Amino acid sequence: MTLNDYITLFSMMMMILLILVQMRGATLGAGLGSSGEINTERRGSEKTIFFLTIFFAVVFVVTLLVNLLTKK
Repeated sequence: MTLNDYITLFSMMMMILLILVQMRGATLGAGLGSSGEINTERRGSEKTIFFLTIFFAVVFVVTLLVNLLTKK
């Protein structure tokens, strides 16, 4: 395995973990459109977790594209 493969696996695991942490307040009703919360702005650690999830998603996609383009 190359370094790129390890980075891909690590970013995948971090994305899964961060997405599961974000789902703590979601309910079935929220998934269907009836949100019980009025405050929709992310603050503090929730905002940090959100941006880390985006960062690891970008890293994951970039490493997959690098793998795709460099494999023969």
